[in-house]
Amino acid sequence: MATAWLQEPARALAWLLLAMAALAVLLGLGRAIGQRLQLKLVGIPEALVAGLIGLALAPSGPLPLLPEPVMQLWADLPLALLTLVFATLLLAKPLPKLAGLWQPVSAQVLLSLTLAFGQFLVAGLAVLFLLQPWLGVSPLMACLIEVAFEGGHGSAAAMGPSYASLGFPTGAALGLALSTVGLLTSTLVGGVLVVVGRSRGWTSSWPAPAPQGAPDAAGPGPSDQARSPQHPVPPQGPLQQLAAWAVNLALAGVAVLVGVGLLALLRGLAERTGGGFALVIDALPVFPLALVGSILVRLVLERLHLDGWVSAPIQGQTGTLSADLLITAATAGLDLALLRQDWLPLSVLSLAGLLWNLAVILLLAPRILPKDWFERAVIEFGQATGVAASGLLLLRMADPDDRSEALQAFSIKQLLLQPLLAGGVITVVAPLAISGWGLPAWTALCFGLVVVWASLGLVLASRRA
Repeated sequence: MATAWLQEPARALAWLLLAMAALAVLLGLGRAIGQRLQLKLVGIPEALVAGLIGLALAPSGPLPLLPEPVMQLWADLPLALLTLVFATLLLAKPLPKLAGLWQPVSAQVLLSLTLAFGQFLVAGLAVLFLLQPWLGVSPLMACLIEVAFEGGHGSAAAMGPSYASLGFPTGAALGLALSTVGLLTSTLVGGVLVVVGRSRGWTSSWPAPAPQGAPDAAGPGPSDQARSPQHPVPPQGPLQQLAAWAVNLALAGVAVLVGVGLLALLRGLAERTGGGFALVIDALPVFPLALVGSILVRLVLERLHLDGWVSAPIQGQTGTLSADLLITAATAGLDLALLRQDWLPLSVLSLAGLLWNLAVILLLAPRILPKDWFERAVIEFGQATGVAASGLLLLRMADPDDRSEALQAFSIKQLLLQPLLAGGVITVVAPLAISGWGLPAWTALCFGLVVVWASLGLVLASRRA
């Protein structure tokens, strides 16, 4: 329902400008502090620092300087910003050829599926046998590990309206809190994991530095990638830079519009068919379809030989800025009173998710992943506990010379699974399935799928051997 202050266009515009200016100032302050303390070296995002400052300045914080209308506008930002992140995600990446795609990344895909459905499984078991009997929590709390650990702050915030419509109004706040826990845990525990991996000899590329002046047998490094046609450097002239930004923002906008159009088409079909399909589509947000839009736009550009229009640095910066603004706004809007009230279930879910991820990485990954298993596994741990950037940070620690094949396998796996998990279709369907089937049935389904994915991975590994 629109509030009175939003019904006057001039006042609404003034509040909007103030909200965006305050968000920009917070992010700038967070980045300055992060650079000063070199927080990126330990994997703590500068946007999280900005969000925590905003949380202190929020109406419920210790220094309540931000007015309530600003907070209400920030609460509406995560879905729009996440849609833009998804729209830029694959625009700058050449589409892989379908021939021979599955074999190099099959184990990576199966490991990722095992991690994700296992998070639903352990959360379902924790809710069924601990949290519901002791605390009487909502069964939809069993969705939070996957949406927070796999999807992160953006997915947790964007799923809030879906949770609220199903009778779980605190889902967004709890998901955001769990996302913050996962982000910090992925860095701290992941860093320890890398140190242990080096000491145990699990890393196939450590230390083994390449001789100076010698070509890298493992392929191009980051500097070579930056000069390759797939990673074009933005033009240097101001007018050329402005034109490049305009073109790339327009392409991202087209990807968003394609996603909006696809969602409208699906909703039109849902009105005619009804049933379970209609329930899923009604709850489906636009951001997974924006990813489909980015794939379609990229496909058209490649077919027309116009993919040179896309600048990987510009698309990356657009996505990074959108994600930083999203994390800042979402963290600043955390409900501290709610977190104090629900610290126990959050602690149980955090511990369950972390133990599951560690078990998969340490026990299953060595048995199903091919060459460079530790590098492939540690990037999955970072992504499945925090965000993709956490995974990349851990990979950089484990493989500083970029000698493993982990990054390529991870990138292709993301292309295949991003529309499904971490804010994709399965994330959207999960609360609907729990509401419709009941938590025991959903947990049993996830158990079966975990067994299937893990078994397939072991079978493929035995055939490789």
